[in-house]
Amino acid sequence: MHDDEVAITTEQVRALVADQHPRWRDLPVQALPHRGTDHALFRLGEDLAVRLPRISGARGAVDRERAATERLATLVGVEAPVPVASGEPGHGFPWRWSVVRWVAGTTATQPTPALAGDLARVVRRLRAVDLPGPVNDRRAHPLADLTRLVAADADAVRDEVPVGLVMRAWEESCAADPWDGVGVWLHGDLAPGNVVVRDGRLVGLIDWGGTGLGDPAGDLSPAWNFLDAPSREVFRRALGEDDATWLRGRGWALRQALLQLPYYRTRYVPLAEHARGTIRAVLQDAGLTA
Repeated sequence: MHDDEVAITTEQVRALVADQHPRWRDLPVQALPHRGTDHALFRLGEDLAVRLPRISGARGAVDRERAATERLATLVGVEAPVPVASGEPGHGFPWRWSVVRWVAGTTATQPTPALAGDLARVVRRLRAVDLPGPVNDRRAHPLADLTRLVAADADAVRDEVPVGLVMRAWEESCAADPWDGVGVWLHGDLAPGNVVVRDGRLVGLIDWGGTGLGDPAGDLSPAWNFLDAPSREVFRRALGEDDATWLRGRGWALRQALLQLPYYRTRYVPLAEHARGTIRAVLQDAGLTA
């Protein structure tokens, strides 16, 4: 997936755990299906998982995710892969890594009004948290500042994306009343692959590495990257969003999809297809069709 990605084997993980956390040395280690872009995940026994950065840019996630999950998950009322131990380089693996709690369930695949309501509740609770924290650099800019980058990313995939319509949707979001600069807590990556459900209801969130303060519209992306039109309306009503915040949220979702598609369409096909679906949903929601 990445040019600088390191290969990580089950044998390496087993050796790292045995050497650095011998109390778990007899637990089985199982590689999990490839899902994330920055980390590899291995199941450790029934209740734990080993999470290892696969690229150098993810090296800081161990500390960021510990701070975010320990402080926020309980306040928000969701289960999270809270780190319970950390590890150091060894056995050919070059970076720090972590052992985290396993969040039982499946990732979200079916949008429903009930799940839309669950997502809205999490977003509201995050926004209500009154704690200092880092800025989410990816969701704390005026949208218009990103126009050059969005245009370049759209142009890079013009063979499959209607660039003119995409830029019209983007410009509509940029024209919305801007964020007032008062940051709220954001998960930062509310994609379906990070939403854990049991019996169709949200019970957990994973991948908290981008958590921080930013534009309240920054966590509205599920409306376009996952929810269908009826569930999207439930999500919006449950949040009570005004037009400006909603349009900015649509812009953030479009920005993320256009960031992903040029890079991942030859590297990670499922994520590229997810980005295409988000772009289609944004254009449909904007009343723009190719």
